Amino acid sequence: MDAIVYTARAKAAPALGEPIVVARELAFTVASTAGEVNILRGVSFDIAPGEAVGIVGPSGSGKSTLMMLLAGLERPTAGTVRVARHDLGALDEDALARFRRAHVGVVFQAFHLIPTMTAEENVAVPLEFAGRRDAFSRAREALAAVGLAHRLCHYPAQLSGGEQQRVALARAVVAEPALLLADEPTGNLDLANGAAVIDLIFDLRARLGTTLVLITHDPALAQRCGRIISLADGRIVSDRRVG
Repeated sequence: MDAIVYTARAKAAPALGEPIVVARELAFTVASTAGEVNILRGVSFDIAPGEAVGIVGPSGSGKSTLMMLLAGLERPTAGTVRVARHDLGALDEDALARFRRAHVGVVFQAFHLIPTMTAEENVAVPLEFAGRRDAFSRAREALAAVGLAHRLCHYPAQLSGGEQQRVALARAVVAEPALLLADEPTGNLDLANGAAVIDLIFDLRARLGTTLVLITHDPALAQRCGRIISLADGRIVSDRRVG
């Protein structure tokens, strides 16, 4: 695939030395027939602007729940989350939706595309909600950046799994978020398509200067990040630099 220049628009940067993510004593508890289940307990860390952080741990360790808290898609039972200077606990649901559109891009294992919309329409959706007049021109740029300029008018059912995940990635980065969250983004792909999607994630992250939090069960993939946070039983068991 030929390289395509994806030009980032300038955005206000955090103050020098200010973390883009601040998590303090995060806890997340759910009820069950056997009593309360502590999915996260006492999780604290900072992430600097532009970092790439891998979150690893066994199934049930709390990785995906942590990502949902960072995205403002769930609220912690206790503790605080600040992202791009916003205290997520202080925002109501409408404000959280605006915050996500402006600051956070999310790529899930499942593609979560709208089946009745074309690739171009799927990518334009977050910009349309934000009232952007350039929604479709930006969507076309983002799709070109992931090698899908020739698939603008195709519906999800007409795309391969790898192509659908690239559409989802284009949608996640189209607003040039300060924070990109990827939860097992290759989990539904074969090795070749998975490798291509991961290369695109790291390429776009470098070009846009976006902070990346990558949740993965693959230690080799986590090694591509500059830092690895390991979870077990809802707690951080290690936080180390790599490379």
